[in-house]
Amino acid sequence: MEDRFVRTRFLFGEDFELFRDKKIIIFGLGGVGGFALDCLYRTGIGHITIVDKDIFDITNQNRQIGSDRVGESKVEVLSEMYMGVEPVKKLVNADFLKDFDCTLYDYVIDAIDDIPAKVALAKICAKMPYGTYVSSTGSAKKLNPLEIKVDSVWKSYGDKFARKFRELLKKEGFCGDFKVIFSPENPRCKPLGSFSAVTGSFGLQIGSEIIRDILNRRERC
Repeated sequence: MEDRFVRTRFLFGEDFELFRDKKIIIFGLGGVGGFALDCLYRTGIGHITIVDKDIFDITNQNRQIGSDRVGESKVEVLSEMYMGVEPVKKLVNADFLKDFDCTLYDYVIDAIDDIPAKVALAKICAKMPYGTYVSSTGSAKKLNPLEIKVDSVWKSYGDKFARKFRELLKKEGFCGDFKVIFSPENPRCKPLGSFSAVTGSFGLQIGSEIIRDILNRRERC
């Protein structure tokens, strides 16, 4: 029987069924989070929740999926585009995260830009197995997706955003470890200029990390 997953099944075989019952939540639906959503949805992840309070504006149109619908809620637009995805239109901050239970999800993706909120989320997810909580650092001001790296948050380097993130984690007494996507490429500008080849590649790399982690955990069982 042919459906939208035919070519996915060619690649993953019986392992494709591993994706159907996985529960993933994505915080932040910008240039990174939107592409992570697209990748995971198209691969067959069965349960995806997306969280973002923002609406699309015209400046999003150089890099964000769904941004042709200026003035509309990001999560509402994307939940229409990706049927079955659960939208949560909320600001991701410390108050919202007080009620967040990471144990309800197999994977948590942090694609938000607010560093205090990133730290609050990292603290909640501190006991998740390494690789199941993945955070994006600074994707702006960069040009070359081949510079993108994946490593422990404590081994990230060459990015001002990632450095501020690490510093606040230390200040908050965070002793855990988690995977981050980062780029040490020198910034091309001072303002928050962005290039979809990089922001999108950050999101796609997150999707790849999660799919491969699912497969690796099965092999270790």
